[in-house]
Amino acid sequence: MSTSHILVVDDEPDIRGLVKEILEDEDYTVVAADGGTAARQALRDRRPDLVLLDIWMPDIDGISLLKEWAEDDGLPCPVIMMSGHGTVETAVEATRLGAYDFLEKPLSLAKLLLTVERALEADKLQQENIGLRRHSQPVVEPTGKSAVIQRLREQVKRIAQHGTWVLITGEPGSGRETFARYLHSQSPRRDLPFIEVSVSSIAKENSARELFGSEEGGHIHYGALEQARRGTLFLDEVAAMGIEAQAQLLGALESGSFLRVGGVEPVQIDVRIIAATQRKLEDEVQAGNFREDLFYYLNVVPLHIPPLRDHREDVPDLLNYYLDYFVEHEKLPYRRFDMSAQNFLRNHQWHGNIRELKNLVQRLLILGAGEEITQNEVEMAIGGTGLPGTEGAGFPVSFDQPLRQAREQFEKAYLEYQLHKQSGNVSRMASEAGMERTHLYRKLRSLNIEIKDRK
Repeated sequence: MSTSHILVVDDEPDIRGLVKEILEDEDYTVVAADGGTAARQALRDRRPDLVLLDIWMPDIDGISLLKEWAEDDGLPCPVIMMSGHGTVETAVEATRLGAYDFLEKPLSLAKLLLTVERALEADKLQQENIGLRRHSQPVVEPTGKSAVIQRLREQVKRIAQHGTWVLITGEPGSGRETFARYLHSQSPRRDLPFIEVSVSSIAKENSARELFGSEEGGHIHYGALEQARRGTLFLDEVAAMGIEAQAQLLGALESGSFLRVGGVEPVQIDVRIIAATQRKLEDEVQAGNFREDLFYYLNVVPLHIPPLRDHREDVPDLLNYYLDYFVEHEKLPYRRFDMSAQNFLRNHQWHGNIRELKNLVQRLLILGAGEEITQNEVEMAIGGTGLPGTEGAGFPVSFDQPLRQAREQFEKAYLEYQLHKQSGNVSRMASEAGMERTHLYRKLRSLNIEIKDRK
């Protein structure tokens, strides 16, 4: 894997060359710039992992450059200021603008290397903390002892050792993101960024900017492809991507580079892509909603995550995992499921999959009392009937997802319920739902609901 990329900005050739040589001896990749104008161009060419920035330069001073970068999307990376005759006021101003540290010239070799190492480590920890705040649990091995989950784990470990792109399919809540993060954690890129883009939550007119970044009025916004440089880019619900953005992504994958919106200089790609969707992309291709050539690019290695109802024997382990998780992370009182409750839940339909199970455990710990969770309490919590579509006290949809996914999840649960209620009779179901039969058949197919299984 490539090493950290450092930009050295100094107008003095001797210092610039010496610092570059020292850092390259430590196996860093280094680019040098002789002033502010060259530094701006270097940032357009590639997002650095760290910048060493001189204060006094003939074209633009380092403080002004630091302020300019801070006013964009925030500093692109840690910045260490350097000066031979800085003042306390200058150091304070640099710190206020977000500089990591301030080094005085003549530079001490030992201090330079130590400061660079600490700055890179601090940035890595900050990115990890952002990830942990965004996703409240750390990367863990997917839970379950069933044969299907054990095979999946082994398959993911094998796939992870290669740089191939992966297309993960599965129902909402089945664990697509969990397996994507697990794949990244098992790969040689594990110590590099894992950037998630929820495609369905991005307005189509903004998708190019979010993916590829932009250059507007001299300001640079780094998109997801650059933020994930050398690491992994996870495109969740890739089927929701607009045709125009699909064409741009395909062009980037074919050429190995892309242009930021408004940019003129190509940016090289060095990233592994994992895409995920709950839809059948083959059907989306046939319907003209997804490019066939992009589908083949993404579908190098397909990975299907089964619904929870296909590995129900993992339900007790999952219940215990989330019990421990909420006790540890949310300080909820510990309770345990009695045998009848576990048996009942093993036979539950789980239309919301693992996400539904997680939400159920959290709800029972928050609202319940006593050391044991009984079957009666579980039945009350999920609506009591156990019929499809009655999870979560009559509303089987998580609010913690984009509207489009929530709508599809509700439609599937509603139609599953009606199909069960009418014993697979589509005519009665259409009448009950107030839908025309042809439209109903089309909707059932789009949601992957099998009619013959319910008759």
